[in-house]
Amino acid sequence: MRYICSPCSPTEILMASLLSIFKPAPFCDRIAEDEIPLAYKRYRFQMLATVFVGYAAYYLVRTNINVAKPYLIHDLGMTKGDVGLLASALTIAYGISKFVMGNVSDRSNPRYFLATGLILSGLTNLIFGFLPGLFLMTVCWFLNGWFQGMGWPPCGRTMVHWFSDGERGTKMAIWNVAHNIGGMLAPLIAGYAIILPWLGASWKAAFYVPAVFAIACGVLVLIFMRDTPQSVGLPPIEEHMNDYPETSVEDRERELSASEILFKHVFNNKFLWIFAVANVLVYVVRYGVVNWAPTYLTEVKGYSITHSAWQSALYEFAGIPGMLFSGWASDKLFHGRRSPVMAIYMLLVVAAIFLYWFNPPGNQLIDSIALIAIGFLIYGPVMLIGIAAVDLVPKKAAGTAAGLTGLFGYLGATGAELGIGNIVQHYGWNTGFTVIIASAVLSIILLVLTWNVHDRRKAHGSSQ
Repeated sequence: MRYICSPCSPTEILMASLLSIFKPAPFCDRIAEDEIPLAYKRYRFQMLATVFVGYAAYYLVRTNINVAKPYLIHDLGMTKGDVGLLASALTIAYGISKFVMGNVSDRSNPRYFLATGLILSGLTNLIFGFLPGLFLMTVCWFLNGWFQGMGWPPCGRTMVHWFSDGERGTKMAIWNVAHNIGGMLAPLIAGYAIILPWLGASWKAAFYVPAVFAIACGVLVLIFMRDTPQSVGLPPIEEHMNDYPETSVEDRERELSASEILFKHVFNNKFLWIFAVANVLVYVVRYGVVNWAPTYLTEVKGYSITHSAWQSALYEFAGIPGMLFSGWASDKLFHGRRSPVMAIYMLLVVAAIFLYWFNPPGNQLIDSIALIAIGFLIYGPVMLIGIAAVDLVPKKAAGTAAGLTGLFGYLGATGAELGIGNIVQHYGWNTGFTVIIASAVLSIILLVLTWNVHDRRKAHGSSQ
């Protein structure tokens, strides 16, 4: 059945967000053929900008805790193991939620799904500063992790519906810059919020201020987000771009059931499992470096809290060109193969971590160069594993596939938070860095096993 689109009032938008979050938008009647090119161009820019801002805002209320860690240790008497436990509560919840919510998002309207998670995450941050004791803080931060899991899947669904297979690496690399912008802004906003006297010069401001930004961005998502091209009267992206990749379904536009997605397209894909395990190791490296950078730099190398925040921001900023190049290279140089780029990047990451680790205190320029190099390199594999996952399944199962690799990735993030924290507490920073480097080497071995997966020269179909 087809429906004619009409503008929605604010009340209708609110009711739709409450009642239709788990229901994809209906198709509208096709607009006039001569209007399609301009409309597609406008909507594609609008969708990319909306998921960019929306997902960047998720980072403001997730990685802000990294800046607060030294204060939680100093002001509240927590140990490194305590703050590792606190942060790992988020990563555990986020990993599980990313998979569960990924499956739900494959059958949902991303407009309301993305906004709801962002607003709830912001509200959780507002509550966090009022809670006494490690237990309640951990429970609250676990809930925040669950709401955070509502971020990537609807963004991934949006990207595979509005951008074709042949441009996926490049366009998703542009969207993934949101990770870095959010990750870069989070320590700056949180760090300067803490030292502002009119905000009480308290660590609690690192949670209150980002929360306000997140809630505001959630409202913007509700205003500007749309579901599929067909929901605004446009043809499917495959038809518009004349790009029909091979899939395991006859009807690309049919919404799949949860069991079809899980048992037909996800769980029985051996390459998806290899990418998932590799993601564990990649995330140990990513979070082992960035999440502990403020603590390592202040404790071992004598940085101030704002200076260490800037170093963390450099790490995130450097990931932007690294990620953009990795996406372009996987599309153009390796014909859709993501693994060669990932393996090369991870090999260079190992060298950069050695430089960061063995650089003595006082050589801040070398620290900056090392962190910039790690940031440039690590976000390529972080992004490309998600793209590799959605490459392997029909677009209606993209959220679940990426959710599976994301679940495993955040097992690695949990290891980096809880494991690295306890390792450093009991055995020192040298042992912690040894674990991080070993993880990077093992990830390279697994990625080499998937070297030729999704080679468009062989797998790209032309049948309609």
